Amino acid sequence: MNSPATDRARYDRATAHLDAPLAIVDLDAFDANADDLVRRAAGKPVRVASKSVRCRALLERVLARPGFAGIMSYTLAESLWLARSGFEDVLLAYPSTDRAGFGELANDAKLAGAVTVMVDDPAQLDLIDAARDGGAEEIRVCLELDTSLRLFGGRVRIGARRSPLREPAQLAGLARAVAARPGFRVVGLMAYEGHVAGVGDSLAGRPLRSRTIRLMQGAARKELAERRAEVVRAVRAVVPDLEFVNGGGTGSVQQTAAEDAVTEIAAGSGLYVPRLFDNYTSFSGRPAALFAQPVVRRPGVGVVTVLGGGYPASGAAGADRLPVPYLPQGLRYDPQEGAGEVQTPLLGSPADDLLIGDRVWFRHAKAGELCERFDTLHLIEGDRVTASAATYRGEGRTFL
Repeated sequence: MNSPATDRARYDRATAHLDAPLAIVDLDAFDANADDLVRRAAGKPVRVASKSVRCRALLERVLARPGFAGIMSYTLAESLWLARSGFEDVLLAYPSTDRAGFGELANDAKLAGAVTVMVDDPAQLDLIDAARDGGAEEIRVCLELDTSLRLFGGRVRIGARRSPLREPAQLAGLARAVAARPGFRVVGLMAYEGHVAGVGDSLAGRPLRSRTIRLMQGAARKELAERRAEVVRAVRAVVPDLEFVNGGGTGSVQQTAAEDAVTEIAAGSGLYVPRLFDNYTSFSGRPAALFAQPVVRRPGVGVVTVLGGGYPASGAAGADRLPVPYLPQGLRYDPQEGAGEVQTPLLGSPADDLLIGDRVWFRHAKAGELCERFDTLHLIEGDRVTASAATYRGEGRTFL
């Protein structure tokens, strides 16, 4: 693993012929991160979360590697586009109200065979049936389990507000409802433990909070493993030929893979390793996706201004949702301005060594959202750009 100074020199050399702003993926780091996900999955296939990649060329690259199988998508329109592009196993991780998309799905045998949709409410089945437009293809269905941790008799809830289905009887009941309904077939079960997989447990300078998070996650993993096993048994009693049970996320790969009830792991952010994935005790990755902003002003001693840079990530607003100045090390935001839409002042002694036209390299807070800002990812091997790949945006696709 190179030092940050060495990586900065490599990236500057590799992209010297390109104008910034620009985005890169370091393929050596990307591939090393992919290998680490497979190692942690311990023999269970890793389904790639497309929202964390948002580049077809890189989805193809990782799916060509041993240990990866299938895509977890985030909209029905994206799912259909990927299936038409040749991806044969696409699990839509969120319910949809895309009536036109469901009409396409119900009228195309190839699409219906490749795409699995998410359901956690009978009303969603009603919507799909109303959108069929005469199509009679069987719709593959995945049921989603609520993974949140409930404490003190349910008065405290920790975890994302996703599915309303929590208990084995609820999941089995919906499975029976789907089985009794012509035109649908339950093929999978999904449970995303975001409060474990997506929350770092080693926060710099916050030892008490880090310990609290670790205690919470330990309790959450134990409770969910027991409940998930019960749910899987209940659903398999209705659907003996259930094809998959999906769980996990980048931050919990090895723990989720250890559950016998889980057959595959979902992960995606671990390929790029954005800044929110720096704070884990269970693994460490290599930053693979970066973007560069050019220095356009030198307002004074210890200050430079770069063009643009205001690319906040989704989630509850806060400093942790901002990109972080990464290379050269030692730069920080002006607290009165932060990351700006059209310009961003940066403070720190390294600013005095930067000239007009030099680059500052940033890491985004989250993974695939970077690709909503750039239409191209320049792929670096060593100190050369060996290819350039279109992002979803670069292909004219903005699904959300």
